[in-house]
Amino acid sequence: MDWLNSLIFPLNEPGVAASLILLFVVMFTGTLLGKVKIAGVSLGISGIVFTGILFGHFGYKLHPETQEFMRDFGLILFVYAIGMQVGPSFFTRLKQDGLLFNFIALITVFSGAGITWLFYASGFYSMDTLVGMMAGAVTNTPSLGAAKAALKDIAQGLPDRVFQDPTNAYAITYPFGIIGIILAMILSGKLLGIKVEKEIEDYHQEVRKRYPAPEVRKCRVTNQQWVGASLSDFFREYPFQIIVSRLKHSGSVVVESPEMNYKLRERDVLMLVGLPVDLDRMIFILGYESSDNLIESNEITSAKTFIVTRKEVINKTIGQLNFLGHYNSKATRVFRTGLELLADSELVLHYGDKIRVVGPEKELERMQKLFGNSEKRLQQPQFLSIFVGIILGVLIGSVPFLPPGLSVPVKLGMAAGPLLVAILISRFGGISTLYSYLQQSALHFMKDFGISLFFASIGIHAGESFVETFIQYQGWYWVLIGLLITFVPVFILVLVARFGFKLNFLAILGLISGSHTDPAALDFSISYYKSELPMQAYASVYPIVTVLRIVVAQLLILYALG
Repeated sequence: MDWLNSLIFPLNEPGVAASLILLFVVMFTGTLLGKVKIAGVSLGISGIVFTGILFGHFGYKLHPETQEFMRDFGLILFVYAIGMQVGPSFFTRLKQDGLLFNFIALITVFSGAGITWLFYASGFYSMDTLVGMMAGAVTNTPSLGAAKAALKDIAQGLPDRVFQDPTNAYAITYPFGIIGIILAMILSGKLLGIKVEKEIEDYHQEVRKRYPAPEVRKCRVTNQQWVGASLSDFFREYPFQIIVSRLKHSGSVVVESPEMNYKLRERDVLMLVGLPVDLDRMIFILGYESSDNLIESNEITSAKTFIVTRKEVINKTIGQLNFLGHYNSKATRVFRTGLELLADSELVLHYGDKIRVVGPEKELERMQKLFGNSEKRLQQPQFLSIFVGIILGVLIGSVPFLPPGLSVPVKLGMAAGPLLVAILISRFGGISTLYSYLQQSALHFMKDFGISLFFASIGIHAGESFVETFIQYQGWYWVLIGLLITFVPVFILVLVARFGFKLNFLAILGLISGSHTDPAALDFSISYYKSELPMQAYASVYPIVTVLRIVVAQLLILYALG
């Protein structure tokens, strides 16, 4: 039974098979632990970190290359799924909130660095140890690697000096950093008296106000100035982003989809699709809002929603497809990854879009073939897009660049690189004929499985020497300093964001997670507050914060020890 013992008992040099079994046992037990609630609070998937530490403490190890691969691979899957989810609306919201979000995140980064420098200036510990504490307290592994690289660079020029390995401090403060950030989120919510349902509703109201979705309204034409004028005449003078999808004459039951050269008659009823502000103005100019329900009749003119799955229409604009000329029909709205977009002539169709079209029933039947409308094909995962996206993400994350004043090159790493590529691919619909569409269930699996692999890998590795290191270096002092570096910047962020800029608490949760580059905190906030809204803020700040934390860690080492 030696073969079985080698798979289930601790070994100094475990094989790949034993490592895989250990990983999945840790993920299984950690998921169970995460379901346990104490005072209404559970760890969620973060519980995997702590079962990993426990297994590591009792002698279980991972094959070194397997541990490193699973850690990075899991992180890549997690951030790539997040990028795919937030990508379609990322740039629109970045224009509005991005600068503010990153400004607040930078305050968090520099306040944590300031606390680290104060402990150094007070003579508590040397900077090599303190930077390790800081990296663990903010759960940022790339900054630890950058600090070690800077120390190596300094050591070559100062061969007589002995420097401490910051990894020891990092290993002790990292688990408490995860707990600290999660506790800070819960405490902030309690102290602010947050009601999650209200925050979610307020968030959606704010989004609807700042990024309004198209609406459908009816207008009765009574303004004599426009009676006899064509629709094209009207839109030349008032270039509203509005689609006239249906038309009914007064006293008639016939409903049609008008062309732009149609000349308006008195008391015509128009069905309009557009943004609320434009609709209000157009209705005011032409007449008044109508309550005529006959225009909604589907006897002659119907409305159907099609799924875009045919390659001939993908990456083409609605104007290029000329629905009115070829099918006597009009596209009114496009639904894409939670967004509702007005189907204007410049809008480019992506794979998986759902497009709403109004026209004669026979023409709509013909259009089904045009779009593909294949639910079965939509179920098929777009593996090629994922493969290419991850390749590009890893390549970009591996490119070294040298900021001014530093002697050590900086890299975006295995998190920021794939995150950026996923955002770009999902925003633009894919790469050439490789389509980025993924169903929400697939994205959720990708995200949760990835973070589980990441947690299990780092937990087992940290547990191998956690207790011994803790005892040797009087770890409680390191934990206390680490918790200060964790808590103080979080509460500064909450105060600035909530009271200074009146931000929604769910966006603040994303900022906390992103400014600490902490996937555990993001996953916890999503599961605990039962909302995925923090992801947008997280993705907005993660790339810049990742680079900044790498740079700050090196600067602290170079200025203090160089």
